[in-house]
Amino acid sequence: MQAQRSHDEIRDVNTRYHDVAAASYDAKWAIDFGDTGQTQVLGKLHKLLAADSEERFDHALEIGCGTGYFSLNLMQAGVIGQLTCTDISPGMVAALTANAERLGLSDRVRATPADAEALPFPDQSFDLVLGHAVLHHLPDLDRSFSEFLRVLRPGGRIVFAGEPSRFGDRLARIPKQAARLAAPAWRRLLGAAPAPVTVAAGASQEQLDHELESKVDIHAFLPADLELIASSAGFTDVTVRGEELVANWFGWFNRGLEASATPDDVPMLWRKYAFHGYLALQKLDQHTLEPHLPAALFYNLLLTAQRP
Repeated sequence: MQAQRSHDEIRDVNTRYHDVAAASYDAKWAIDFGDTGQTQVLGKLHKLLAADSEERFDHALEIGCGTGYFSLNLMQAGVIGQLTCTDISPGMVAALTANAERLGLSDRVRATPADAEALPFPDQSFDLVLGHAVLHHLPDLDRSFSEFLRVLRPGGRIVFAGEPSRFGDRLARIPKQAARLAAPAWRRLLGAAPAPVTVAAGASQEQLDHELESKVDIHAFLPADLELIASSAGFTDVTVRGEELVANWFGWFNRGLEASATPDDVPMLWRKYAFHGYLALQKLDQHTLEPHLPAALFYNLLLTAQRP
């Protein structure tokens, strides 16, 4: 049984891993800041806000900003005016700052390292608090949500996406295991060498920190979990939805195959197939499955709520 880690240990692991992952993060997860990325994030927002999907936010705060996938794409799409970005990882803050400059957004973006449980901002500073794939990293969710409420203006909203559902995470083990079984034959077919072992005797601290990836996720949620956390903090109009089922299975299977090989040996034609297939199945999920199946079945959960 894995020993329970303290909140400080969890924060330390997340900081160290995300610092070393920042430089290659966009390439690893095929993060796009063009039309595709903007379409993806607008789709998430529209699922949550429905009739309010054309709403604009003057000043937004992003929690766990990473390299800026969620917030910078929303800013480019005209949803956000001014943006403040935070992450516990200084490396991710630096990567986001570089992306904002490259996209011509730096005059409207401020980024700083910060802990979600102790945000360094005055009360009622923001119209929107948002994040993507961040809540499952936070050790003290009750304290974090209290901070989100504190820094929001009355009527302001939280919007979080990309949070793993407990049941959906279990379902995802099936394509992950299938990828492990199929990987040797797949590599032979493509002529790809196995991925090098990155941790060995004498490994550098940077290599060791890269290996912390399996330790940074500490929560998987039931929809009712997120509803209770938000409502207990004082939020109203709480909505939780699910997204990605077959797209998730497809994505994890292909990612598992790719991770088993030396990256330079994976052909670009394969990468394009995997990427565009994933986008097509996202549309299938959105239009066919998400409106009819319970949120708990999907891999990702989306949350929105309002400060009274």
